[in-house]
Amino acid sequence: MRARISGAPRWRERAGAAAAVLVALTGIAAAPAYGPLATLPMSSTTAAALGVLAAWPYDGRRIAAVTGGAGIVSLAATTGVLLLGEAHRTRTSATGWMVGESASLLILVILVVRAAPVRHTLIAAGLAGVATPALLLRFGLGPPTLPALAGFAVWGLSAALAATVGLYLRSLDGHRARSVRAARQAQRTQLARDLHDFVAHDVSGMLAQAQVGRILAEQDPRQAVAAFERIEQAALQALASMDRTVRMLHDTDDLTAGESADRTPLPALADLRDLADRFSASGAAVVHLDIDARLEDPNGVVPREVAATAYRIVVEALTNVRRHAVTASRVEVTVRRTRTVGDHTGDALEVTVTDDARTGPAGHVLGDASRSGGFGLAGLTERVEALGGKLAAGPSAPHGWRVAATLPLAATSRGGDIRPVTA
Repeated sequence: MRARISGAPRWRERAGAAAAVLVALTGIAAAPAYGPLATLPMSSTTAAALGVLAAWPYDGRRIAAVTGGAGIVSLAATTGVLLLGEAHRTRTSATGWMVGESASLLILVILVVRAAPVRHTLIAAGLAGVATPALLLRFGLGPPTLPALAGFAVWGLSAALAATVGLYLRSLDGHRARSVRAARQAQRTQLARDLHDFVAHDVSGMLAQAQVGRILAEQDPRQAVAAFERIEQAALQALASMDRTVRMLHDTDDLTAGESADRTPLPALADLRDLADRFSASGAAVVHLDIDARLEDPNGVVPREVAATAYRIVVEALTNVRRHAVTASRVEVTVRRTRTVGDHTGDALEVTVTDDARTGPAGHVLGDASRSGGFGLAGLTERVEALGGKLAAGPSAPHGWRVAATLPLAATSRGGDIRPVTA
């Protein structure tokens, strides 16, 4: 089955085809009264313009072929009028047909300049553009008077104006296409960051459980079996995340924002409790989560993008604890509502993750956001700043590491100073 080249709905294609056929039949029927050299060129060029418009968006090369053909038909009719001496008859009875023919040619010039490849555009638009002022020759060849020259100039400028309109529309189409490509690239980059955030967390948990299971296999086989079950759950979750991300990378061209949300729901603050439980169960460090229950309401005051970013911050911080803070025994995760003061005053979400690991070779040197290669904390910093917030990571007194982020609940260009809500 041959693929459709046109992107128009079928009903519009059929309506356009019916209108084109009707116009062609009208030109044939009116030929005895006004002459075939007046009615047939008008009906053919108008049918061509209606067909292209009805099938829009259409293949650019085909539009060029139709436009070039219409220009050739019009030029041939003009030549025929001059050779056969039909100029007097054209002058007295076919002016209206010529106006319709010129309008159709100008429409085709706009469409071909907008959509066709450059080489095809030059040929097709040139033929149709020259045919437009050449229509005046059907009134006869006389001395080059000032009104005649003015008429040629006006009709020639109309063709140039049509080409200019087509170029403007072509530039808009190019800008739109570049914007779509940039949005798709940004989406792919974000998907790669999500893959790092979630899969790296699960894989590091599997590694920790495997190390524990190797020891327990000799001491307590039953606990070793439980550890292996947690490894299996983490592996299944990691595989699901990778499968979902890879599928979305393949389907990026067809995804809209709504489809993306349906296929991969954004994580929410309510998911932090399950995340904390899984982290505590898979390692030596215990996560203590302090979060206001009102913030866990998916229909509450926290926007989805802010909640998803807060979740990713906690995931990245816990992953870095597992990788670089093996001596940590306790991790404090606090999520609370704050209020910014300064240039931009308003409600914000404050997320802090603090561990009690001893400093030294096993500390967080590798967890520095500046050395994350564009993903991890560095990527989250860009995301937080894009939302108008701030993210900082550094040592915590007396020992340990602290990641703190402030995310405005309303759009701001830059965060201000922070103070907790006391009420």
